[in-house]
Amino acid sequence: MREEEHVSETQDTTEQVDFSSIDPEQVAGAISSITDEQLREALGGPQREAIIGEVFRRMEAHFKPGSAAGVDAVIHWKIMGGPDGGIDHYEVVLRDGACSTSKAPQHEPRVTLALDGVDFMRLVTGNAAGPTLFMSGKLKIEGDLMFSTQIQSMFTIPG
Repeated sequence: MREEEHVSETQDTTEQVDFSSIDPEQVAGAISSITDEQLREALGGPQREAIIGEVFRRMEAHFKPGSAAGVDAVIHWKIMGGPDGGIDHYEVVLRDGACSTSKAPQHEPRVTLALDGVDFMRLVTGNAAGPTLFMSGKLKIEGDLMFSTQIQSMFTIPG
């Protein structure tokens, strides 16, 4: 199957996809092979909440407690580019060697990361580097900049 056919087939079945059943490495591979416009289109549709929600649900499973020893922090994520200019706001709490996520931020963040949905998906799938996104102005960081450089090392990033 040619790559273009695979992408078209994937786009045609987006509404039927159970994202919890997809292997993270397959997602990372698929994201590396589609254009920003195709990814933006997928994130602009009815599956946006399911796609982004699944990423945050999996953060808990991909958390590496050993890499976060002694860390007590709250991270807010603001994912731009939603339908009608909406923003998805999530909270990640790292405390006592555990990671929990919520779509209803309740705590004061140590750091807030803001970026477009396309860049977010590329970042969390290992298809973009945080420092590159930051230096190009695509990733905005408020709060503890030094701590933000450690976040990626606390999670297993699919390859």
